[in-house]
Amino acid sequence: MSSNQHFICLIRGVNVGGNKLLKMDALRALCESIGVKGAKTYLQSGNVVFRSSLDRGVLARRIEDGIRKATGFEAKVILRTASEMREVIAANPFAAGPQRDPRAFLVAFLGGEIGKDAAALLSKLKIDSEELHFGDRELYLYLPDGIAGSKLSNALTEKKLGANVTARNWNTVKALLEMAEDGQRA
Repeated sequence: MSSNQHFICLIRGVNVGGNKLLKMDALRALCESIGVKGAKTYLQSGNVVFRSSLDRGVLARRIEDGIRKATGFEAKVILRTASEMREVIAANPFAAGPQRDPRAFLVAFLGGEIGKDAAALLSKLKIDSEELHFGDRELYLYLPDGIAGSKLSNALTEKKLGANVTARNWNTVKALLEMAEDGQRA
């Protein structure tokens, strides 16, 4: 990959419940130190947008290694390009039909394909009020009774799915794409 692409980096499990603390200014500095350009963070939950000409796998390894060296803990990284995030938003299975609370709508981003057994497990855990749709490398979840008590959201682990996974609410997904697109115009 020779040209700069806009990437959206989603880091799993940082700054949740006071665990695995990673300050966003430190994350921006770490990203800049590995050679990415224009790193901007969003919220305090491990979201960063930047430009890079590096390969996706190289980027993910460098960010994970940098976090490990700086903090001492393991963090998993999932990367999407701005165009891939546009596709995620365009594929929203909830776009038609009744209006849904965006805070209860999650997109789970996968680092690989979900296994057939994992898909069956998730379908079995879903209760009647919840909705679940499978994308190519994403899961779309609507959890109107809350995220914390949902067996479905609690099953979003690498161990259960067979792939690295991290989820963001719909408002965050849209905001991250907007940040990446603003960076493209700059």
